[in-house]
Amino acid sequence: MMRLLIFVVACLSVIPSLAQKKEISQAKASIKSKSNLEKAENDLRKLLKDSTHREDVKIHTALTNVVRTQYEINNEKMYLKQAIDTASFFTTTRKMFLAYEALDSAEAGLLGNGNITTAKSRKKNATLLEKYRQNLYNGGLYFVRNAKYKDAFNSFDTYIDCMRQPLFSAHVASFDTTTMSTAAFWTLFCGYKINNPQMALKYADLALKNEKFRSRSFQYLVEVYEQQKDLSHYLDALKQGFMENKTSRFFFTKLVDYYNDKNLLDSALQVVDYSLQEEPDNSLFLFAKSNILLNKGDYDGCISITDKLIARLDTVPELYYNAGISYLNKALLPETSNVVMDAKEIDQCLKMSMLYMEKYRAMRPEDRERWVTPLYNIYFKLNMGKQFEEMSNLLQKMRK
Repeated sequence: MMRLLIFVVACLSVIPSLAQKKEISQAKASIKSKSNLEKAENDLRKLLKDSTHREDVKIHTALTNVVRTQYEINNEKMYLKQAIDTASFFTTTRKMFLAYEALDSAEAGLLGNGNITTAKSRKKNATLLEKYRQNLYNGGLYFVRNAKYKDAFNSFDTYIDCMRQPLFSAHVASFDTTTMSTAAFWTLFCGYKINNPQMALKYADLALKNEKFRSRSFQYLVEVYEQQKDLSHYLDALKQGFMENKTSRFFFTKLVDYYNDKNLLDSALQVVDYSLQEEPDNSLFLFAKSNILLNKGDYDGCISITDKLIARLDTVPELYYNAGISYLNKALLPETSNVVMDAKEIDQCLKMSMLYMEKYRAMRPEDRERWVTPLYNIYFKLNMGKQFEEMSNLLQKMRK
């Protein structure tokens, strides 16, 4: 009975070995005939999923040969200007790199990193792959152009990851740092596009080292942190992006809006003043300042800016609104604060407010909620019965 058991166990242990030899033999035949390569690849990958074969150097070697043959067939077709599946070509490029990296890991695990056989194999394989590494980058760009952002990320990720792979340890010093950081920018972009913060942030630090794309990297970081609701990192990226790009509409608008929403008006005003130092006549920056001054109660400052802007942008309704509200609030100061104004000055402010608010109403008749109450107050205080009655009726209709 014991002999029978030993015999059965021995037979079972031979089965995986026979399967391994069969698949490797078929893979060699496929390489020789340059046919059935995908089947050979799939069969070998199935073997590697088995824990008993996961680090088998012979199977990994067979797989690298199969995938490399697939790559070389397509590469030759490209050279001869024959039609190929471009997406498949770049996908195969990545598969080839991953296969060789897995082989290198298996060899190091079996023989050790310091083994002379491992070193020779590593040098040979790294030298071979270095000739093709640019196609990982080219593949990433191809997939970006075709809006296949996950595939693009994978190509760029494998391109960058070479720098930490032992297989390429002797080549890392020769890697072009600018191209590496550009690839990192594209991983940030791709992660943002497919709403995957983990992917977007993987190489963010490297992306920021690229001067050409540094501003855009900060923009995508701001967007990613906003998606994550990571307020601390969002604000840090936004502030740094702004300080390096004080005239950028993106950073300016988001940072001013952030401070306005938090009612941090002094901080918002500081941002605006930084930008105005760079471009003193910028209409966006001046308009933002008029809003902040209005909210801070600096009505004369707001009016001064809006009048300056109206002189060159007389078709912008919000300018008239800001000036009209400033004059109205100024007229109401004796009622709402300790400010002393004579009747003539109050009357003048009300009449100026009326001019601006009526202009705003004419430009934005549909925006009733913004102009009806101010005009109601103005007409009431100026004792303009007919106009006051119109506003009163409109208010009643709006409240129904």
